[in-house]
Amino acid sequence: MVEDSWGRKLAKWVSMSVALFAVPVWAQGYASYPAAQRLVDELVAEENFSRTELEVLLGKAQRQDSILEAISRPAEKTKPWHEYRDIFVTSARTSQGVTFYNNHSDSLRRAEQEYGVPAELIVAIIGVETRYGRNMGNYRVLDALATLAFDYPRRSAFFSKELKEFLLLSREQGLPATEFKGSYAGAMGYGQFISSSYRNYAVDFDGDGVADIWKNPVDAIGSVANYFFRHDWRSGETVASPAQAETGYRQELTNAGLKPVLTVADFIAAKIIPARVLPTDAMATAMEFEGKSGTELWLGLHNFYVITRYNHSAMYAMSVYQLSQEILARLP
Repeated sequence: MVEDSWGRKLAKWVSMSVALFAVPVWAQGYASYPAAQRLVDELVAEENFSRTELEVLLGKAQRQDSILEAISRPAEKTKPWHEYRDIFVTSARTSQGVTFYNNHSDSLRRAEQEYGVPAELIVAIIGVETRYGRNMGNYRVLDALATLAFDYPRRSAFFSKELKEFLLLSREQGLPATEFKGSYAGAMGYGQFISSSYRNYAVDFDGDGVADIWKNPVDAIGSVANYFFRHDWRSGETVASPAQAETGYRQELTNAGLKPVLTVADFIAAKIIPARVLPTDAMATAMEFEGKSGTELWLGLHNFYVITRYNHSAMYAMSVYQLSQEILARLP
């Protein structure tokens, strides 16, 4: 009876051991997913990666349910403008922005001269994104991008592309892919660049041979400025203007899209009147926001649209613009 029991236990242990060692360690993560295998195939064929190394790495990538929850409820879709604004355009964030500006004034002035992007706007982007480097994200970028590439079907194509870009970035930077930290969407550094943006727009602004937007605020400043420059920022042009709706204004022209398709003259004819003097031939878009005291009406011009290339949200762009103006007003 004792021998029979011991024999059954031994047989069970052998069975479990065979099952354990029959499956490679890397298969515990995402490496065995068909979509992951397709990505591996591409990187091996196109970029000369090692298949084994990629499979081991993707085996270490872990699904993060909190990422899937966060991406399904972005703030701009759940909050009215006045609540969204109160998150980003605050006295504390403005004061911190002034401090950041003063600490890096030489680099900011140089970025403004080289790229034509206002220093206060560069500061505001970094302020909205990470509180000037205080909150760059605590997710492993590998986990974030793998989770969204392989377990978020709605945007799997986009995040699969970003995961590919990230693995290229890791190789270029000479850093293990498991060491990068970022947001739930895989954005990194002071300015929260996604991997493709990092590879395309990050610059070595201090000349030390490395474009580092994680630890180097000077490189981050130059990289944000370069991003806007490469997206056709127009130096010296107005970003946005409050507007007033006259009786009978054409409300259907508001919130019609981020890209300007009508001129200021068109909006004036539609009884949407800018509060500032603007070139009548300038392209603009009209936006209504839910403010604390009622509807706010704005005209966003070309440079406002450029800000939305950083984040495709009118409320995001408006919060960056308004924070930049608050910072500018408090500079010595």
